[in-house]
Amino acid sequence: MKRLNLILAAAFVLLLSSCTRKSTLPPDADVLHANEDALTQVIIYDVFTPPVASRIYGYTNLASYEAMRYADPKLASITAQLRDFEKMPEPQKGKSYNYVLAATKAFFTVAHKVTFSIDTLKRYEDKVYGEYKDALPDSTYTNSMQLGEQIGNTVLKRAMKDDYPQTRGKPKYLGSNSPGKWRPTPPDYMDGVEYCWGDMHPLLVESSKILMPPPPPPYSEDTTSAFFKQAKQVYDTNKHLTKEQETIARYWDDNPFVVMHNGHMMFADKKITPGGHWIGITTIACRQSKASATKTAQAYALTSIALFESFITCWEVKYTYAYVRPVTVINEKVDHNWLPLLQTPPFPEYTAGHSTISAASAVVLTHEFGDNYAFHDTSDLKYIGLQRDFKSFIKASDETAMSRFYGGIHYLNSSLLGAKQGKQVGELIWQKLKLNN
Repeated sequence: MKRLNLILAAAFVLLLSSCTRKSTLPPDADVLHANEDALTQVIIYDVFTPPVASRIYGYTNLASYEAMRYADPKLASITAQLRDFEKMPEPQKGKSYNYVLAATKAFFTVAHKVTFSIDTLKRYEDKVYGEYKDALPDSTYTNSMQLGEQIGNTVLKRAMKDDYPQTRGKPKYLGSNSPGKWRPTPPDYMDGVEYCWGDMHPLLVESSKILMPPPPPPYSEDTTSAFFKQAKQVYDTNKHLTKEQETIARYWDDNPFVVMHNGHMMFADKKITPGGHWIGITTIACRQSKASATKTAQAYALTSIALFESFITCWEVKYTYAYVRPVTVINEKVDHNWLPLLQTPPFPEYTAGHSTISAASAVVLTHEFGDNYAFHDTSDLKYIGLQRDFKSFIKASDETAMSRFYGGIHYLNSSLLGAKQGKQVGELIWQKLKLNN
């Protein structure tokens, strides 16, 4: 009897210890949000270009989703519906897994290969893995880590075939002095960024040339022409901005290329990329709706696909037309000393990239969370000290389109047509993907 009591007491202590240890883990969705934030900080620190940032978000979030989806048998594989992905590894029957841990391992297995500041990520990861190792049975921890790593490595196989590695050694794009063509812009006259991005292999859409907008107005020095009028419209509007228009322009700047000048000194003003802003909005929507971990992983994956595809389609347009920026036309034909409110990004003008990717993201988020989903956007708060309220994702993306015109870096036509193409890309993604088995 005494021996039986000792055994029961020991079992009770083990059970109590197990419950206590498991309770130390943070909520599942919070872990995925923290993973995302850690990655965003590295993207900012490493100063990745906006298109490259979309690639980083794309592969990491697909890996995370493919691991996390096993927590809900109703969820379908997304990569199985995309181009050039191998079949994802599956959990083994009879083995126990923690799918949040597996998703985290998959996420960072990919992140290690597509970013630079690996030490920063590892410090964060080690803390997370340590919490799970303390809380889970050894077999569950090991199984989860192995599954996550296998999924991450399978996603990376696709990343090696998307044409990104092949574009790294290509010569610089310096534009052209031909009338109406893009050339480097003040103040730093940088070469054109990611001019081969239209050659990237899309995840879902058939081609980078899909949904191409019509050509922009042809170059003309005639003051009555559509070309000249659109440049003059930028100049006149930018010189008489209201406080609200100026705030809108600065709020959606999201330019990681801004170099500040103070006499002979130069320093970078680091901010989130346009894609990072919409990843932040996705975080806000998930938290506000108290989304589960599986819903959260799905939302991040869908937004990331929208970013990846819309950057490719937009950059195809940009370098097909190599259209001149407003600052170049205005300096040459209207006002030699004029500079726009925002610093002009170093790539061709038509169409507006931020308009395109914002509209695509807004469409998939609308389908995911509903029409007229009001939210308080704090994505930029710690970077530029601004926050705004929006009545829907679409209204936020529409404001983004206008922000590029208010900022003086895009013609109004380019902003609006970019938004139109982005919405078409977003709808195409939503129509093609089957999210449930």
